[in-house]
Amino acid sequence: MKEHQIKVRVRYSETDQMSVVYHGNYVPYFEMGRVEWLRNKGISYKSLEESGIALPIVSMTINYKKPARYDDLLTVITKFKQQSSVKVEFDCEIRNENDELLTTAYFLLVFVDVKQGKAIQPPKYLLDIMNS
Repeated sequence: MKEHQIKVRVRYSETDQMSVVYHGNYVPYFEMGRVEWLRNKGISYKSLEESGIALPIVSMTINYKKPARYDDLLTVITKFKQQSSVKVEFDCEIRNENDELLTTAYFLLVFVDVKQGKAIQPPKYLLDIMNS
């Protein structure tokens, strides 16, 4: 499965004075989506880090179409785009309960050896899982 969905309810603390989700709070929603995409594929991000591999974001683009509001139940959709060399790319979106598109995003992450702090090729088992 190249796509995974999770549900997230907007908490009051994530909104501004107009009950609209503050723009910086979308990044954690998308992070939850990517972590759960990996988990759905059988990869725990925690175990990945424990094995000495991290996946930091090196580039992201977020487009805000419509606001998410306090108490909305959001669907975060994470779509594996491609993996090449040391990079992995995801396209993501957030929709509300009426299936309206609220936000789109693109993330470029790089596999990094935690000890050396350098980009690395992902292990074969990760490549097999991501491309299955």
